[in-house]
Amino acid sequence: MSTARDCFTMTQCRRCGPGFTSPLDAMKASREEIMYVPCVYHHTGINKPDYLATVDVNPKSPRYCQVIHRLPMPNVNDELHHSGWNACSSCFGDPTKVRDKLILPCLISSRVYVVDVGTDPRAPCIHKVVEADDIKEKCGLAFLHTSHCLGSGDVMISAMGDPEGNGKGGFVLLDAETFEVKGNWELDGQAAEFGYDFWYQPRHNVMISTEWGAPRVFGNGFRIEDVQAGYYGHRLHVWDWTKRTCIQSLDLGENGQVPLGIRFLHNPDSDQALMCCALSSSVLHVYKVEGGQWETEKVIQVRSKKVEGWILPEIPGFISDILISMDDRFVYFNNWLHGDVRQYDITDIRHPRMVGQVFIGGSIVKGGPVTVVEDNDLHDQPDPLFIKGRKVPGGPQMIQLSLDGKRLYVTTSLYSAWDKQFYPDMIRDGGVLLQIDVDTTDGGLTLNPDFLVDFGKEPHGPVLVHEPRYPGGDCTSDIWI
Repeated sequence: MSTARDCFTMTQCRRCGPGFTSPLDAMKASREEIMYVPCVYHHTGINKPDYLATVDVNPKSPRYCQVIHRLPMPNVNDELHHSGWNACSSCFGDPTKVRDKLILPCLISSRVYVVDVGTDPRAPCIHKVVEADDIKEKCGLAFLHTSHCLGSGDVMISAMGDPEGNGKGGFVLLDAETFEVKGNWELDGQAAEFGYDFWYQPRHNVMISTEWGAPRVFGNGFRIEDVQAGYYGHRLHVWDWTKRTCIQSLDLGENGQVPLGIRFLHNPDSDQALMCCALSSSVLHVYKVEGGQWETEKVIQVRSKKVEGWILPEIPGFISDILISMDDRFVYFNNWLHGDVRQYDITDIRHPRMVGQVFIGGSIVKGGPVTVVEDNDLHDQPDPLFIKGRKVPGGPQMIQLSLDGKRLYVTTSLYSAWDKQFYPDMIRDGGVLLQIDVDTTDGGLTLNPDFLVDFGKEPHGPVLVHEPRYPGGDCTSDIWI
Protein backbone atom coordinates (compact mmCIF):
# COMPACT_ATOMS: atom_id res chain seq x y z
CA MET A 1 0.00 0.00 0.00
CA SER A 2 1.37 3.41 -0.94
CA THR A 3 1.77 6.11 1.68
CA ALA A 4 1.50 9.85 1.39
CA ARG A 5 5.29 10.14 1.27
CA ASP A 6 5.50 7.43 -1.41
CA CYS A 7 3.18 9.57 -3.52
CA PHE A 8 5.92 12.14 -4.01
CA THR A 9 9.15 10.25 -3.42
CA MET A 10 8.37 7.14 -5.42
CA THR A 11 5.53 7.49 -7.88
CA GLN A 12 5.75 11.26 -8.43
CA CYS A 13 2.03 11.17 -9.20
CA ARG A 14 0.36 14.35 -10.39
CA ARG A 15 -2.89 13.54 -8.61
CA CYS A 16 -2.92 11.86 -5.24
CA GLY A 17 -5.76 10.49 -3.20
CA PRO A 18 -8.12 12.26 -0.77
CA GLY A 19 -7.05 14.52 2.03
CA PHE A 20 -3.70 16.19 2.58
CA THR A 21 -0.02 15.32 2.61
CA SER A 22 0.31 16.23 6.29
CA PRO A 23 -1.58 17.90 9.14
CA LEU A 24 0.27 21.17 8.52
CA ASP A 25 -0.69 20.99 4.85
CA ALA A 26 -4.33 20.56 5.92
CA MET A 27 -4.14 23.86 7.79
CA LYS A 28 -3.55 25.63 4.45
CA ALA A 29 -6.79 24.30 2.92
CA SER A 30 -9.64 26.54 1.81
CA ARG A 31 -12.09 27.73 4.42
CA GLU A 32 -15.09 25.48 5.06
CA GLU A 33 -18.22 26.60 3.20
CA ILE A 34 -20.74 23.93 4.20
CA MET A 35 -20.99 21.35 6.92
CA TYR A 36 -23.08 18.26 7.57
CA VAL A 37 -24.93 17.97 10.88
CA PRO A 38 -26.92 14.90 12.06
CA CYS A 39 -30.37 15.89 13.33
CA VAL A 40 -32.15 13.59 15.78
CA TYR A 41 -35.84 13.17 16.64
CA HIS A 42 -35.41 10.11 18.85
CA HIS A 43 -36.84 10.73 22.36
CA THR A 44 -38.26 14.12 21.37
CA GLY A 45 -41.88 13.01 21.00
CA ILE A 46 -41.82 13.78 17.26
CA ASN A 47 -42.21 10.56 15.28
CA LYS A 48 -40.15 11.56 12.26
CA PRO A 49 -36.95 10.15 10.76
CA ASP A 50 -33.63 11.64 11.73
CA TYR A 51 -31.97 13.57 8.91
CA LEU A 52 -28.66 14.97 7.73
CA ALA A 53 -28.70 18.75 7.49
CA THR A 54 -26.41 20.63 5.13
CA VAL A 55 -25.57 24.02 6.66
CA ASP A 56 -24.14 27.02 4.80
CA VAL A 57 -21.21 28.43 6.84
CA ASN A 58 -19.78 30.71 4.14
CA PRO A 59 -19.97 34.33 5.42
CA LYS A 60 -20.15 35.59 1.81
CA SER A 61 -23.20 33.48 1.01
CA PRO A 62 -26.75 34.91 1.05
CA ARG A 63 -27.80 31.73 2.92
CA TYR A 64 -25.13 32.00 5.62
CA CYS A 65 -26.15 30.25 8.87
CA GLN A 66 -29.06 28.49 7.18
CA VAL A 67 -29.95 24.87 6.56
CA ILE A 68 -29.85 24.56 2.79
CA HIS A 69 -30.75 20.87 2.47
CA ARG A 70 -32.28 18.09 4.58
CA LEU A 71 -31.77 14.40 3.82
CA PRO A 72 -34.28 12.32 5.82
CA MET A 73 -33.39 8.73 6.65
CA PRO A 74 -35.85 6.02 5.52
CA ASN A 75 -36.50 4.83 9.10
CA VAL A 76 -37.44 6.30 12.47
CA ASN A 77 -35.65 6.00 15.84
CA ASP A 78 -32.16 5.53 14.39
CA GLU A 79 -30.34 8.10 16.59
CA LEU A 80 -27.80 9.45 14.13
CA HIS A 81 -24.72 10.37 16.12
CA HIS A 82 -21.16 10.47 14.79
CA SER A 83 -20.02 10.17 11.18
CA GLY A 84 -16.92 9.31 9.17
CA TRP A 85 -15.66 8.90 5.63
CA ASN A 86 -15.11 6.20 3.07
CA ALA A 87 -11.62 7.63 2.50
CA CYS A 88 -9.48 10.29 4.19
CA SER A 89 -5.85 11.36 4.44
CA SER A 90 -4.89 7.79 5.37
CA CYS A 91 -5.54 7.04 1.67
CA PHE A 92 -3.72 10.09 0.32
CA GLY A 93 -1.15 8.00 -1.50
CA ASP A 94 -3.81 6.13 -3.49
CA PRO A 95 -5.09 8.19 -6.46
CA THR A 96 -7.95 5.71 -6.98
CA LYS A 97 -9.60 6.79 -3.71
CA VAL A 98 -12.09 9.66 -3.46
CA ARG A 99 -13.65 11.12 -0.31
CA ASP A 100 -17.24 11.13 -1.56
CA LYS A 101 -19.26 9.04 0.91
CA LEU A 102 -20.21 10.02 4.43
CA ILE A 103 -20.61 7.06 6.78
CA LEU A 104 -23.48 7.50 9.27
CA PRO A 105 -23.68 4.74 11.92
CA CYS A 106 -26.76 4.73 14.13
CA LEU A 107 -26.46 4.58 17.89
CA ILE A 108 -29.81 2.88 18.55
CA SER A 109 -30.97 1.07 15.39
CA SER A 110 -27.42 -0.13 14.55
CA ARG A 111 -27.92 0.60 10.86
CA VAL A 112 -25.24 2.30 8.78
CA TYR A 113 -26.28 4.87 6.19
CA VAL A 114 -23.81 5.51 3.40
CA VAL A 115 -24.47 9.00 2.06
CA ASP A 116 -23.31 10.23 -1.33
CA VAL A 117 -21.84 13.70 -0.80
CA GLY A 118 -19.76 13.66 -3.98
CA THR A 119 -22.41 13.93 -6.69
CA ASP A 120 -23.83 17.13 -5.20
CA PRO A 121 -22.12 18.15 -1.93
CA ARG A 122 -24.86 20.70 -1.16
CA ALA A 123 -27.66 18.14 -1.61
CA PRO A 124 -26.46 14.68 -0.45
CA CYS A 125 -28.42 11.52 -1.15
CA ILE A 126 -28.48 8.03 0.32
CA HIS A 127 -26.17 5.64 -1.52
CA LYS A 128 -26.74 2.49 0.53
CA VAL A 129 -28.25 1.25 3.79
CA VAL A 130 -26.40 -1.44 5.75
CA GLU A 131 -29.04 -3.12 7.90
CA ALA A 132 -28.51 -4.04 11.53
CA ASP A 133 -29.39 -7.69 10.88
CA ASP A 134 -26.42 -7.99 8.53
CA ILE A 135 -24.08 -6.58 11.17
CA LYS A 136 -25.63 -8.78 13.85
CA GLU A 137 -25.26 -11.94 11.73
CA LYS A 138 -21.69 -11.32 10.58
CA CYS A 139 -20.24 -9.53 13.62
CA GLY A 140 -22.50 -10.11 16.63
CA LEU A 141 -22.35 -6.38 17.33
CA ALA A 142 -24.74 -3.43 17.67
CA PHE A 143 -25.03 0.14 19.00
CA LEU A 144 -22.51 1.68 16.63
CA HIS A 145 -20.43 4.75 17.35
CA THR A 146 -17.14 5.93 15.79
CA SER A 147 -16.30 5.48 12.11
CA HIS A 148 -12.79 5.81 10.64
CA CYS A 149 -11.56 5.05 7.14
CA LEU A 150 -8.42 2.92 6.92
CA GLY A 151 -5.54 3.13 4.51
CA SER A 152 -6.30 -0.48 3.55
CA GLY A 153 -9.51 0.56 1.80
CA ASP A 154 -11.87 -0.51 4.56
CA VAL A 155 -14.10 1.44 6.91
CA MET A 156 -13.97 0.53 10.60
CA ILE A 157 -16.83 1.27 13.02
CA SER A 158 -16.71 0.79 16.78
CA ALA A 159 -19.60 -0.92 18.55
CA MET A 160 -20.68 -0.50 22.16
CA GLY A 161 -22.69 -3.65 22.67
CA ASP A 162 -24.12 -6.92 21.48
CA PRO A 163 -27.58 -6.98 19.88
CA GLU A 164 -29.18 -7.55 23.31
CA GLY A 165 -27.68 -4.35 24.70
CA ASN A 166 -24.98 -5.87 26.85
CA GLY A 167 -21.60 -4.18 26.75
CA LYS A 168 -19.25 -5.41 24.01
CA GLY A 169 -16.43 -3.36 22.54
CA GLY A 170 -15.85 -4.78 19.08
CA PHE A 171 -15.34 -3.32 15.61
CA VAL A 172 -17.20 -3.73 12.32
CA LEU A 173 -15.34 -3.69 9.00
CA LEU A 174 -17.04 -2.46 5.82
CA ASP A 175 -15.58 -2.64 2.35
CA ALA A 176 -15.12 1.03 1.39
CA GLU A 177 -16.09 0.37 -2.26
CA THR A 178 -19.12 -1.90 -1.94
CA PHE A 179 -19.95 -1.17 1.73
CA GLU A 180 -20.57 -4.84 2.32
CA VAL A 181 -20.03 -6.07 5.87
CA LYS A 182 -16.73 -7.97 5.91
CA GLY A 183 -16.89 -9.07 9.53
CA ASN A 184 -15.12 -8.12 12.73
CA TRP A 185 -11.82 -6.24 12.77
CA GLU A 186 -10.75 -7.84 16.06
CA LEU A 187 -9.91 -11.52 16.22
CA ASP A 188 -12.47 -13.89 17.70
CA GLY A 189 -12.75 -13.55 21.46
CA GLN A 190 -10.80 -10.28 21.59
CA ALA A 191 -13.69 -7.82 22.08
CA ALA A 192 -13.47 -5.54 25.11
CA GLU A 193 -16.09 -5.39 27.85
CA PHE A 194 -17.32 -1.98 26.68
CA GLY A 195 -16.74 0.20 23.62
CA TYR A 196 -17.00 3.78 22.43
CA ASP A 197 -14.25 5.69 20.59
CA PHE A 198 -10.93 4.69 18.98
CA TRP A 199 -7.89 6.13 17.20
CA TYR A 200 -5.15 4.27 15.35
CA GLN A 201 -1.48 5.20 14.88
CA PRO A 202 0.09 2.68 12.44
CA ARG A 203 3.69 3.88 12.80
CA HIS A 204 3.50 2.61 16.37
CA ASN A 205 1.42 -0.44 15.38
CA VAL A 206 -1.26 0.62 17.83
CA MET A 207 -4.95 1.35 18.13
CA ILE A 208 -6.45 2.54 21.41
CA SER A 209 -10.14 2.29 22.28
CA THR A 210 -12.30 3.67 25.08
CA GLU A 211 -15.49 2.74 26.94
CA TRP A 212 -18.91 4.24 27.61
CA GLY A 213 -21.09 1.53 29.12
CA ALA A 214 -23.77 -1.08 28.55
CA PRO A 215 -26.32 0.27 26.01
CA ARG A 216 -29.30 -1.34 27.77
CA VAL A 217 -28.38 0.72 30.83
CA PHE A 218 -27.31 4.13 29.50
CA GLY A 219 -30.12 4.01 26.95
CA ASN A 220 -32.61 4.66 29.76
CA GLY A 221 -30.82 7.68 31.19
CA PHE A 222 -28.03 8.18 33.70
CA ARG A 223 -28.11 6.78 37.25
CA ILE A 224 -25.12 6.86 39.58
CA GLU A 225 -26.20 3.45 40.88
CA ASP A 226 -25.42 1.95 37.47
CA VAL A 227 -21.87 3.29 37.69
CA GLN A 228 -21.47 1.71 41.11
CA ALA A 229 -22.90 -1.57 39.78
CA GLY A 230 -20.21 -1.77 37.08
CA TYR A 231 -22.29 -0.96 34.01
CA TYR A 232 -20.01 1.91 32.92
CA GLY A 233 -16.45 1.78 31.65
CA HIS A 234 -13.21 2.79 33.38
CA ARG A 235 -10.60 1.12 31.17
CA LEU A 236 -8.47 1.96 28.17
CA HIS A 237 -7.67 -0.79 25.65
CA VAL A 238 -4.44 -1.00 23.66
CA TRP A 239 -4.55 -3.08 20.47
CA ASP A 240 -1.85 -4.50 18.26
CA TRP A 241 -2.82 -2.86 14.97
CA THR A 242 -1.34 -5.61 12.80
CA LYS A 243 -2.42 -8.66 14.80
CA ARG A 244 -5.83 -7.20 15.75
CA THR A 245 -5.53 -8.34 19.33
CA CYS A 246 -5.91 -6.49 22.62
CA ILE A 247 -2.47 -6.44 24.22
CA GLN A 248 -3.11 -4.24 27.25
CA SER A 249 -6.10 -2.98 29.26
CA LEU A 250 -5.46 -0.17 31.70
CA ASP A 251 -7.79 0.28 34.68
CA LEU A 252 -8.02 4.04 35.06
CA GLY A 253 -9.63 4.00 38.51
CA GLU A 254 -11.19 7.16 39.90
CA ASN A 255 -9.27 9.34 37.43
CA GLY A 256 -10.90 7.64 34.46
CA GLN A 257 -14.58 7.06 35.04
CA VAL A 258 -16.41 6.77 31.69
CA PRO A 259 -13.47 7.43 29.31
CA LEU A 260 -14.89 8.73 26.04
CA GLY A 261 -12.99 10.63 23.33
CA ILE A 262 -9.37 9.80 22.54
CA ARG A 263 -7.15 11.80 20.17
CA PHE A 264 -3.55 11.09 19.23
CA LEU A 265 -1.45 14.05 18.24
CA HIS A 266 -1.86 14.45 14.48
CA ASN A 267 1.83 13.97 13.78
CA PRO A 268 1.84 10.31 12.65
CA ASP A 269 5.22 9.77 14.32
CA SER A 270 3.80 10.70 17.72
CA ASP A 271 3.18 8.22 20.51
CA GLN A 272 1.22 10.76 22.59
CA ALA A 273 -2.54 11.04 22.98
CA LEU A 274 -5.08 12.84 25.15
CA MET A 275 -8.33 11.33 26.36
CA CYS A 276 -11.33 12.86 28.15
CA CYS A 277 -13.11 11.05 30.97
CA ALA A 278 -16.68 12.26 31.35
CA LEU A 279 -17.74 11.37 34.87
CA SER A 280 -14.29 12.04 36.34
CA SER A 281 -14.13 15.34 34.43
CA SER A 282 -10.47 14.72 33.73
CA VAL A 283 -8.11 14.67 30.77
CA LEU A 284 -5.50 11.91 30.72
CA HIS A 285 -2.21 11.89 28.85
CA VAL A 286 -1.70 8.51 27.13
CA TYR A 287 1.85 7.66 26.10
CA LYS A 288 4.20 4.80 25.23
CA VAL A 289 7.01 3.83 27.56
CA GLU A 290 10.15 1.76 27.15
CA GLY A 291 9.34 -1.83 26.30
CA GLY A 292 6.30 -0.94 24.21
CA GLN A 293 3.80 -0.68 27.07
CA TRP A 294 1.40 2.24 27.41
CA GLU A 295 0.67 4.33 30.47
CA THR A 296 -1.61 7.21 31.48
CA GLU A 297 -1.34 10.23 33.74
CA LYS A 298 -3.91 12.83 34.67
CA VAL A 299 -2.95 16.25 33.29
CA ILE A 300 -6.20 18.23 33.67
CA GLN A 301 -8.88 18.04 36.37
CA VAL A 302 -12.13 20.00 36.21
CA ARG A 303 -13.37 20.32 39.77
CA SER A 304 -16.97 19.46 40.63
CA LYS A 305 -19.25 22.10 42.12
CA LYS A 306 -21.33 21.58 45.26
CA VAL A 307 -24.95 22.27 44.39
CA GLU A 308 -28.56 22.09 45.46
CA GLY A 309 -31.44 21.19 43.14
CA TRP A 310 -29.60 18.57 41.10
CA ILE A 311 -29.66 14.75 41.13
CA LEU A 312 -26.42 14.62 43.15
CA PRO A 313 -24.89 16.95 45.76
CA GLU A 314 -22.02 17.70 43.38
CA ILE A 315 -22.17 18.37 39.64
CA PRO A 316 -19.20 17.30 37.50
CA GLY A 317 -18.07 19.16 34.41
CA PHE A 318 -18.74 16.05 32.31
CA ILE A 319 -16.16 16.24 29.53
CA SER A 320 -17.70 14.36 26.62
CA ASP A 321 -15.77 15.63 23.58
CA ILE A 322 -12.15 16.55 22.92
CA LEU A 323 -10.06 17.48 19.89
CA ILE A 324 -6.53 18.61 19.06
CA SER A 325 -5.65 21.32 16.55
CA MET A 326 -3.88 20.19 13.39
CA ASP A 327 -0.58 21.74 14.49
CA ASP A 328 -0.77 19.80 17.79
CA ARG A 329 -0.54 23.04 19.74
CA PHE A 330 -3.96 23.29 21.38
CA VAL A 331 -6.47 20.89 22.88
CA TYR A 332 -10.15 21.81 23.18
CA PHE A 333 -12.85 20.15 25.25
CA ASN A 334 -16.36 20.73 26.56
CA ASN A 335 -17.94 20.58 30.00
CA TRP A 336 -21.48 19.57 29.03
CA LEU A 337 -22.96 20.06 32.50
CA HIS A 338 -20.96 23.07 33.69
CA GLY A 339 -21.51 24.72 30.30
CA ASP A 340 -18.03 25.85 29.26
CA VAL A 341 -15.67 25.13 26.38
CA ARG A 342 -11.95 25.29 27.15
CA GLN A 343 -8.72 25.74 25.19
CA TYR A 344 -5.36 24.57 26.56
CA ASP A 345 -1.87 25.09 25.19
CA ILE A 346 -0.27 21.62 25.01
CA THR A 347 3.19 22.65 23.82
CA ASP A 348 4.21 20.82 27.00
CA ILE A 349 1.69 18.00 26.80
CA ARG A 350 2.36 16.84 30.36
CA HIS A 351 1.56 20.31 31.71
CA PRO A 352 -1.34 21.82 29.69
CA ARG A 353 -2.02 25.50 30.29
CA MET A 354 -5.56 26.91 29.97
CA VAL A 355 -5.60 29.89 27.60
CA GLY A 356 -9.28 30.16 26.65
CA GLN A 357 -12.73 29.58 28.13
CA VAL A 358 -16.26 30.52 27.12
CA PHE A 359 -19.64 29.54 28.64
CA ILE A 360 -22.46 28.19 26.47
CA GLY A 361 -25.54 27.35 28.52
CA GLY A 362 -25.08 24.52 31.01
CA SER A 363 -26.84 23.33 34.16
CA ILE A 364 -25.51 25.98 36.54
CA VAL A 365 -26.73 29.15 34.80
CA LYS A 366 -28.47 31.81 36.84
CA GLY A 367 -32.22 31.45 37.14
CA GLY A 368 -32.20 27.70 36.62
CA PRO A 369 -33.15 24.93 39.07
CA VAL A 370 -29.55 24.39 40.25
CA THR A 371 -27.98 26.55 42.93
CA VAL A 372 -24.20 26.41 43.35
CA VAL A 373 -23.32 26.50 47.05
CA GLU A 374 -19.55 26.02 46.74
CA ASP A 375 -17.38 26.74 43.70
CA ASN A 376 -13.59 26.73 43.65
CA ASP A 377 -13.37 28.33 40.20
CA LEU A 378 -16.19 30.84 39.67
CA HIS A 379 -17.28 33.76 41.84
CA ASP A 380 -20.83 33.63 40.49
CA GLN A 381 -23.05 31.37 38.42
CA PRO A 382 -22.79 32.21 34.71
CA ASP A 383 -25.57 34.09 32.97
CA PRO A 384 -27.80 32.26 30.47
CA LEU A 385 -26.55 32.67 26.91
CA PHE A 386 -28.62 34.56 24.36
CA ILE A 387 -27.58 34.69 20.68
CA LYS A 388 -29.65 36.92 18.39
CA GLY A 389 -32.38 36.91 21.02
CA ARG A 390 -32.44 33.11 21.26
CA LYS A 391 -31.75 31.54 24.65
CA VAL A 392 -29.37 28.63 24.15
CA PRO A 393 -30.68 25.45 25.81
CA GLY A 394 -28.47 22.57 26.88
CA GLY A 395 -24.72 22.75 27.18
CA PRO A 396 -21.77 22.57 24.77
CA GLN A 397 -21.39 19.02 23.52
CA MET A 398 -19.83 18.24 20.12
CA ILE A 399 -17.02 20.51 18.98
CA GLN A 400 -15.35 20.74 15.57
CA LEU A 401 -12.38 22.93 14.67
CA SER A 402 -11.74 24.49 11.29
CA LEU A 403 -8.66 23.15 9.55
CA ASP A 404 -6.79 26.43 10.06
CA GLY A 405 -7.70 26.34 13.75
CA LYS A 406 -9.46 29.72 13.78
CA ARG A 407 -13.11 28.68 14.18
CA LEU A 408 -14.56 26.23 16.67
CA TYR A 409 -18.11 25.01 15.98
CA VAL A 410 -20.29 23.77 18.85
CA THR A 411 -23.54 21.78 19.05
CA THR A 412 -25.51 20.93 22.18
CA SER A 413 -26.91 17.37 22.09
CA LEU A 414 -25.08 14.50 23.80
CA TYR A 415 -27.58 11.64 23.41
CA SER A 416 -31.33 12.07 23.21
CA ALA A 417 -32.24 10.10 26.36
CA TRP A 418 -29.70 12.09 28.40
CA ASP A 419 -30.72 15.36 26.74
CA LYS A 420 -34.28 14.66 27.85
CA GLN A 421 -33.11 13.93 31.40
CA PHE A 422 -30.74 16.85 31.92
CA TYR A 423 -31.95 19.50 29.46
CA PRO A 424 -35.70 19.12 28.86
CA ASP A 425 -35.75 22.70 27.53
CA MET A 426 -33.58 21.52 24.63
CA ILE A 427 -36.10 18.79 23.81
CA ARG A 428 -38.78 21.48 23.75
CA ASP A 429 -36.83 24.24 21.96
CA GLY A 430 -34.34 22.29 19.81
CA GLY A 431 -30.59 22.43 19.52
CA VAL A 432 -28.27 25.05 18.06
CA LEU A 433 -25.03 25.30 16.12
CA LEU A 434 -22.71 28.07 17.34
CA GLN A 435 -19.25 29.34 16.38
CA ILE A 436 -16.37 30.41 18.61
CA ASP A 437 -13.54 32.54 17.24
CA VAL A 438 -10.11 31.26 18.25
CA ASP A 439 -6.93 33.24 18.91
CA THR A 440 -4.30 30.92 17.44
CA THR A 441 -1.39 33.18 18.42
CA ASP A 442 -1.73 33.66 22.16
CA GLY A 443 -4.77 31.50 22.82
CA GLY A 444 -8.27 32.71 23.62
CA LEU A 445 -11.92 31.98 22.80
CA THR A 446 -14.62 34.50 21.86
CA LEU A 447 -18.21 33.57 21.03
CA ASN A 448 -19.27 34.89 17.62
CA PRO A 449 -22.48 36.87 18.33
CA ASP A 450 -23.49 36.86 14.66
CA PHE A 451 -23.42 33.09 14.11
CA LEU A 452 -26.48 31.02 15.02
CA VAL A 453 -28.13 28.07 13.31
CA ASP A 454 -31.38 27.56 15.20
CA PHE A 455 -32.69 23.99 14.93
CA GLY A 456 -35.74 24.88 16.99
CA LYS A 457 -37.49 26.13 13.87
CA GLU A 458 -37.20 23.09 11.63
CA PRO A 459 -40.12 22.10 9.35
CA HIS A 460 -41.21 19.12 11.48
CA GLY A 461 -40.46 20.74 14.82
CA PRO A 462 -37.47 21.26 17.14
CA VAL A 463 -34.67 18.76 16.61
CA LEU A 464 -31.47 17.75 18.45
CA VAL A 465 -28.13 18.21 16.68
CA HIS A 466 -24.90 16.31 17.13
CA GLU A 467 -21.46 16.13 15.45
CA PRO A 468 -20.60 18.59 12.61
CA ARG A 469 -18.43 17.40 9.72
CA TYR A 470 -16.86 19.24 6.76
CA PRO A 471 -16.72 17.78 3.22
CA GLY A 472 -12.93 18.22 3.07
CA GLY A 473 -12.05 16.50 6.31
CA ASP A 474 -11.36 17.86 9.77
CA CYS A 475 -9.47 17.45 13.02
CA THR A 476 -11.38 14.38 14.20
CA SER A 477 -11.73 12.37 10.98
CA ASP A 478 -8.33 12.46 9.27
CA ILE A 479 -5.48 10.17 10.30
CA TRP A 480 -2.07 10.08 8.65
CA ILE A 481 -0.18 6.85 8.17
